[in-house]
Amino acid sequence: MEPFVVSARKYRPQTFKDVVGQQAITNTLLNAIENNHLAQALLFTGPRGVGKTTCARILAKMINSDGSETNDEDFAFNIFELDAASNNSVDDIRSLTDQVRIPPQVGKYKVYIIDEVHMLSQAAFNAFLKTLEEPPKHCIFILATTEKHKIIPTILSRCQIFDFKRITVKDAKEYLKYIANEQGITAEDDALHIIAQKADGAMRDALSIFDRVVSFSGKNLTRQAVTENLNVLDYETYFTSTDLILENKIPELLLQFNNTLSKGFDGHHYIAGLASHFRDLLVSKTAETIELLEVGDQTKNKYLEQSKKASQEFLLQGINLANDCDLKYKTSKNQRLLVELCIMQLASITFDGEKKNSKHYIIPPSYFKKKGITPIPVSVPPKTTENKTTEVEEHATVIKKEETVSVASNFQVKEPPKIVLKQDSKRTSGLSLSSIRAKKEHQIRQMDVVIDEENLPKDPFTEKQLVEVWNTYVKKIEEKGQYNLASILSIDTPKLKDTTIHLEFPNATNKVEVERQQYGLLGFIRKTLNNFDIALSITVNEVLEKKYAYTSMDKFEKLKEKNPSIDTLRKTFNLDI
Repeated sequence: MEPFVVSARKYRPQTFKDVVGQQAITNTLLNAIENNHLAQALLFTGPRGVGKTTCARILAKMINSDGSETNDEDFAFNIFELDAASNNSVDDIRSLTDQVRIPPQVGKYKVYIIDEVHMLSQAAFNAFLKTLEEPPKHCIFILATTEKHKIIPTILSRCQIFDFKRITVKDAKEYLKYIANEQGITAEDDALHIIAQKADGAMRDALSIFDRVVSFSGKNLTRQAVTENLNVLDYETYFTSTDLILENKIPELLLQFNNTLSKGFDGHHYIAGLASHFRDLLVSKTAETIELLEVGDQTKNKYLEQSKKASQEFLLQGINLANDCDLKYKTSKNQRLLVELCIMQLASITFDGEKKNSKHYIIPPSYFKKKGITPIPVSVPPKTTENKTTEVEEHATVIKKEETVSVASNFQVKEPPKIVLKQDSKRTSGLSLSSIRAKKEHQIRQMDVVIDEENLPKDPFTEKQLVEVWNTYVKKIEEKGQYNLASILSIDTPKLKDTTIHLEFPNATNKVEVERQQYGLLGFIRKTLNNFDIALSITVNEVLEKKYAYTSMDKFEKLKEKNPSIDTLRKTFNLDI
């Protein structure tokens, strides 16, 4: 049996044309050789597995080639490779500089390839400086490293630097496709794409993964085989999850997540992949950004189709929630619950039932006309002595608007009456989503009413009756524990002008507090006096404000007004104020 040679060695490029994804660098080196502009010290830097050492070997072979040699000539006598990771001392560099002085026996140049040059010690770098700056004419140095920042600036300034980039997913996939054809392997496009993505820009890693997956699945390379062998979540998992999220199917979503965990994947992997999936859906919504979607053609069509179902607002909020869960995952004590809570929140973004922090929307009559809903006429119940001071029925929907507000234009908006609506007797469970939707639609239908403002009760009343009702309301809120509001309402006696209640307060704080609580106050007074024209006007009196800014003597005088015996008490016991 012939020994197996890994693809990374078997298909190592022998010419610059075979190098994948580094066209700018290979073209520069070819032109430099042809025009005799090649520097004597080159630095190849970039991530692992992108072709630095390969290009160094090809360059070393090409500069000694004159066209008369055979194809298998490698000029091994003129090419010296040094691993700086294990030969990083001053003595190793001194030995190298001694060899540099000897001219080549075959060819024109001696080429020294120093791999992982950043591993040299500080003393070794200093010993190498003079030789690197003024090498012999027959000598060329090629330094290769993955960490350019660890090389001292004096070395960098003596080298011509070539920055190797990561291999793109597209280039890696095309090269894998070429190798699969060479080996007679049938490979799905999505399978090769997943391998290229998993390699993360390193061609050597892509070839290693390719060998591993071929050993697992044989001559037929499928997407399912690749995802099982590489322990990555398939695209279908995230497409299904997103569909369930958009349809608000929380139970099915939790079951799918549990099934994912049972396959050996962790929650962190799942939620990070879901955030990336939302990102891919977002870039699929615009023609200008679709080129950022690095997937196969078949999968790209699925992204385009699903991106039409999801709104941009949903995707942005979904990415934010998933990314927040990703950041909290490592520090969470209950990681599974954290992910489950996140996906439930995601499934609630587009839920049209009752939500937290929901806003009150004014629904136009046109909405109901489109729905075929006929407005419900509502009449005010006749006045009786029995129900004059009674509360509104338990099942009543109250429509409130702002009270009368004085503005520069003297425009006034009056509060409409509270409307008694008949509640639907049909009950549904509050635990199901369908029941919540049904409840909301029922409430919307009830909101479209016709109000006859001309027939509202407007019974006459006196200021004395108003004060009695006012004091009754103050006692009522005191019993409920609202002592602050009760104290503010007791500062001034309400004065009546037409149907407007006038109040004066010593400062603006009191005014703001009463205006904030005015709906309950006016509602009680209007119902009790059976007059819906009653409005409220509040002013701040600065003189009154000064009057209530008490000193010790002011407090004593105020107490003396209420109880003259206080002064007798002070004189009897000779008390100080």
